[in-house]
Amino acid sequence: MSSIQTVAESYQQFNPKAYLQNNYVPPRADFSSEDSVVQWKLRCLADACAKGEIGGHTLVDIGSGPTVYQLLSAFELFDEVVMSDYLEVNRAELRKWLTDQPGAFDWTPYIKHVCMLEGKGEAWQEKQKRLRERVKKVLPVNIHQPNPLGKEIRSGSVDALVSSFCLEACSPNMEALEKALGHITNLLKPGGHLLLIGALEESYYLAGEARINVVPVTEEMVRNALSDSGYTIKDFQTYIMPSTMKVGVDDVNGIFFAWAQKMA
Repeated sequence: MSSIQTVAESYQQFNPKAYLQNNYVPPRADFSSEDSVVQWKLRCLADACAKGEIGGHTLVDIGSGPTVYQLLSAFELFDEVVMSDYLEVNRAELRKWLTDQPGAFDWTPYIKHVCMLEGKGEAWQEKQKRLRERVKKVLPVNIHQPNPLGKEIRSGSVDALVSSFCLEACSPNMEALEKALGHITNLLKPGGHLLLIGALEESYYLAGEARINVVPVTEEMVRNALSDSGYTIKDFQTYIMPSTMKVGVDDVNGIFFAWAQKMA
């Protein structure tokens, strides 16, 4: 029986560059194909953020990993953004991009695509500059602690959360996942929003030498967990991973996107 400690140990060999190579370049990130999983995720996020319901002072990204794409629409709606990850190697990768250091992953195609989706005719460099300025902190996070961000962010102080591929990939079982969802939900103000992306029916993924076990959730399991944690689901969409994007680095069947609002 896996434990939270076992999950933590499995991440010690996590390689951010291998993870980015496996998931954020072609074929999975093929901006010439509208069927690409990356295009689908960016479109879900952009559509939710365009509704005019999400916004406020503070946006927190839970379990950012080494990626920033999940913030490209949402960050515009907030005064400040906090990114977070359990692993220092991922926090270092984020800081490398945020400070425009040599060797940082190139998110330019993503930023250009979101600019196109948002249809404002904006130069992508302006969005990139704003995101870098808007991210105020990159913090350690532990979703299995009642206060996942420690004393840095107090309960009930956050206007919105983003989290992508974190809960199911950092929990040993469904019970721990549901507890972790409760912990991050405590950060939100009543009426605050959650933008959640995750894997469907995945049992593992690879990131270099690391083989990470994943809780294989279904849409119904995710919906029930959100409802049990006190959310109203505003939108829920699923994407079936085509065979062309099954590249041997995981056994994922699909992706879900959920936009949920914490009830008062």
